[in-house]
Amino acid sequence: MSTPNTHIGAERIREIMLSCKDKDVFFLGAGGIMMSSLALLTKRAGYSTRGSDRTRSALTEKLECAGIEMFYGHSEENLGENTGAVVYTVAVSPDNPEYSRAISRGIPTISRADFLGYIMTEYKNRVGIAGMHGKSTCTSMCAEIFLSARESGYSDPTIVSGAEYESMHGAYYLGEKENFIFEACEYMDSFLDFNPTIAVLLNAEMEHVDYFKSIEQIRDSFMKYASLVGEDGIVIYNADDENISISASKIKAKKISIGIEKGADFSAINIKSCQFPMEFDIIAYGESFAHVKLPSRGIHNVYNALAAAAAAYSCGIGKDEIVKGLESFKGAKRRMEFMGRLGTAEVYDDYGHHPTEIGATLEGVKTTCKGRVVCVFQPHTYSRTDALKGQFADAFTCADKVILTDIYAAREVNESGISSAKIAELVGDKAIYAGDLDATAEAIKATVKDGDTVIVMGAGDIFKIFPKLGLE
Repeated sequence: MSTPNTHIGAERIREIMLSCKDKDVFFLGAGGIMMSSLALLTKRAGYSTRGSDRTRSALTEKLECAGIEMFYGHSEENLGENTGAVVYTVAVSPDNPEYSRAISRGIPTISRADFLGYIMTEYKNRVGIAGMHGKSTCTSMCAEIFLSARESGYSDPTIVSGAEYESMHGAYYLGEKENFIFEACEYMDSFLDFNPTIAVLLNAEMEHVDYFKSIEQIRDSFMKYASLVGEDGIVIYNADDENISISASKIKAKKISIGIEKGADFSAINIKSCQFPMEFDIIAYGESFAHVKLPSRGIHNVYNALAAAAAAYSCGIGKDEIVKGLESFKGAKRRMEFMGRLGTAEVYDDYGHHPTEIGATLEGVKTTCKGRVVCVFQPHTYSRTDALKGQFADAFTCADKVILTDIYAAREVNESGISSAKIAELVGDKAIYAGDLDATAEAIKATVKDGDTVIVMGAGDIFKIFPKLGLE
């Protein structure tokens, strides 16, 4: 069970933060990508900032280096007498000792989404990028465009992402008060706590099945998010995605469509996806806009680039700066991130954990590499794996070999009996179930041949496998 996502509004949070000038702001689960960014932003704003997480990590060490006191392991004693507010994520259990202590003592609690929504209200243009897939990549593309545009005199942006990006030296960047670019997560409807002026809708399908029970619920959720821009805002939507198109059709705000070969407001034609970098032409409102050489793989990244271009254009960024940003794109951390080599086999790390993400990434790799594609996958949560097991069976079509680890449980208990061994059976003879990370590392070494491309995928702790592989 998760904590309630109770919306308290920016004005109430402003009152709470004013009362915290001489008190501590405590971040529960501070080691997460988004939470760590918010903690650092709070520290930089001059507040006494503390936090906790289950274990030490590179992100928590970054917080400590910034002067934020961290506690490892959750205990009610972590909340001192001077705690003025607790920021939490809705993934935290309501019986978490720190959360329970805050409630019992009457300490104000603020959801992560509400807190982010409060921070962004001070900015003129608030670009929120939503979608079941591609949010972090599209946010990073926007980051590169807006950051590159500074050289031409455009305003220094503020960015909060769900993934680290090289040009930001982390998952956030603090700039001026004109353009605020942020990743808008749909889980538990948390993006409904935000305050976008430009809402980007990339795609929607069944996901987060522990919360969303139907595609109609998901469509309604994205429609509500888009409506937050008001009649004076802008909605940028993927016209090639049926569910997103249905959600966008109910919005009264100005709409900008993106698509491929369909005459959308921003469309991509002449796509050369079987090469790296990919090349395509952007057509804007029926006229030639730009030729782009995008250093990414897969058609899904063409959509991300179109959305980023349309968002930047809506904020007044010029064509030349948009092209320069897209062609300088470095890829977000854990999004087809090159990790090293096993012999001559190239090894990449990727966050993909939904069948659509897996299939799109593998297809992009298969069309641009010469050797075999070996996918190492750690399923994420029992509910997702069980509900989408048929789709998982088809997701690995473009892989020549598939190695499956144990399912990463995250916040769940296995009530269905689903297992990675069953997924391997559904995939067929090219798939094997390896077990834990140590066994999986040995399976990789035994399977991979020179010239292979290896993609290690998953949203859990699969990244811990790389030190076990002895990469060069």
